[in-house]
Amino acid sequence: MDALLWVPRMLYRAVVWLANSPRTLLIAYSILIVVCGTLYNRFEAGTSFGDSIWWAVVTASTVGYGDISPQSWQARVLAGILISVMVLLVIPLITAHFSSKLIVNNDAFRHEEQEELKENLRVARALLEQMAARQGITSEGSADPPAGPSGR
Repeated sequence: MDALLWVPRMLYRAVVWLANSPRTLLIAYSILIVVCGTLYNRFEAGTSFGDSIWWAVVTASTVGYGDISPQSWQARVLAGILISVMVLLVIPLITAHFSSKLIVNNDAFRHEEQEELKENLRVARALLEQMAARQGITSEGSADPPAGPSGR
């Protein structure tokens, strides 16, 4: 069963890798444009390489001016794949990346800060219990803060 899930896991990891860096996403987009432009140039007779790259950019951006359109079935399949990859993968990855950058909570505590706060709470609780013991006050039913990473 693990063998069947290997390919989807690798694809998922590749997508995560692409999504986490604008540089890799831009490089992947550029490679996609060049590869699709080159394939279009091979499939469509009488097109220049520049026109093929222009077709790939226009098709990938889903603008589709119509000045260059595929005539062969291979180029039409390529156009369908290029549009699908852009609309279903690349554009959502770009949007998700920039959205996540806009939503970052700068006031959130880092892990180290949270651990320091928990340790300070433990020390304050111990001091309060010492003070309560001196005054003869019992604190039944109170909850202890969560244990730290060292299990104190």
